[in-house]
Amino acid sequence: MNSQNVLTITNYEEAKEIYRHKDFKQALYDAGEVVMEGVLVNLHGDEHRARRRLENRLFRRETLVHYERDLFPRVISETLEPFVQAGRAELVTLSHQLMMNLAALNAGVDRPLKTKEETANLYNFMMKFIEGATLAHTTRNPTEVTVEIEQAKSEFDVQFLAPSIARRQKLIAESKDGGDENLPKDILTELLKNEDSLHLPHEIILKEIAFFLLAGAHTSATAFVRTLDNLFNWLKKHPEDAALITNDKSFVQRAMFETIRLNPSSPTAMRRALSDITLKSGTVVPKNSTVTIDLMSINRSAEIFGADANEFDPHRYISSPNVAAWGLSFGHGMHACIGQELAAGLSERSQETSDYEFGLATVAVQAMFDRNVVADPSQPAKIDTTTKRPYWGQYHVLFEK
Repeated sequence: MNSQNVLTITNYEEAKEIYRHKDFKQALYDAGEVVMEGVLVNLHGDEHRARRRLENRLFRRETLVHYERDLFPRVISETLEPFVQAGRAELVTLSHQLMMNLAALNAGVDRPLKTKEETANLYNFMMKFIEGATLAHTTRNPTEVTVEIEQAKSEFDVQFLAPSIARRQKLIAESKDGGDENLPKDILTELLKNEDSLHLPHEIILKEIAFFLLAGAHTSATAFVRTLDNLFNWLKKHPEDAALITNDKSFVQRAMFETIRLNPSSPTAMRRALSDITLKSGTVVPKNSTVTIDLMSINRSAEIFGADANEFDPHRYISSPNVAAWGLSFGHGMHACIGQELAAGLSERSQETSDYEFGLATVAVQAMFDRNVVADPSQPAKIDTTTKRPYWGQYHVLFEK
């Protein structure tokens, strides 16, 4: 197959055209099949529509409000409390552990023991799945990493997935006559409830749950650490905004949007042409070739985001109603991120929605500032050297009494 990249897109509207085109298929995870093959983000056409329609039920407004109002605060407090008591934390580990606990609720991964050992096991599995999804960017031997991921999948299945499936299957059987109001509201339950129509092999269910666990945790954890870093630096220059962080969730959310715009979870998106495609510009993209969408350039367009588009500014005003505050970081069209609202909340607030749906990442960042978090001056942050992507490897913070 000719998989040559024939075009790199740096124009906002042209990127949206490609995202919306039905003959451009997801290609970013072609090297990560060990985790990503057959999961929602890699499906296309009718198969994608059917599974997305099913899983969208977990991202309805009332469910998201339930997560944010009823579930997130308890999980955030439980996760942060030991670190707050210790007076310090390493953000990369803390963020993935925190977001993992929240993502597990949404994915349907039970944690019955809630012990340190159980959390550590799930954390190690999740981090290995993240390696699998980003295999194309590893600086390690890909074959060795793949062997490790297969082993992790097998152990995760035994320790977490199989018991989670068994509990849900029992609940589903018991609810046949009484409705499903009391069933868990998570991805795994939806897949199991619809087994007869989906016909998904166990391996695909395993990958789908692993994907929702890693995607929900990793992207939010990355945005969480980067937003804290951006706000630490912003407050050095604008100490007058300290009160906004404490009292105005909308300000913290705008800081999150700015962070996601400047540093999308993936700096690029990729699409493979399923036929010969002629773009509106007249450019022809041959069948089976790929197109790269350069999100770092598009999201920093001075024409769209202003002359200081490369700078972090939580007060940024975007005049166009057709441009999101986060640029195209959540994608667009049929493959726009299904968890966008869960992670980042509503982009527009109204009187009816003024007190909820700021997104789990926003709520978590504010929870850190509520606990007087500051960067640890004695331990400077370090970049992760195990991947070519721009992630923090270590970021130490203190909780001031």
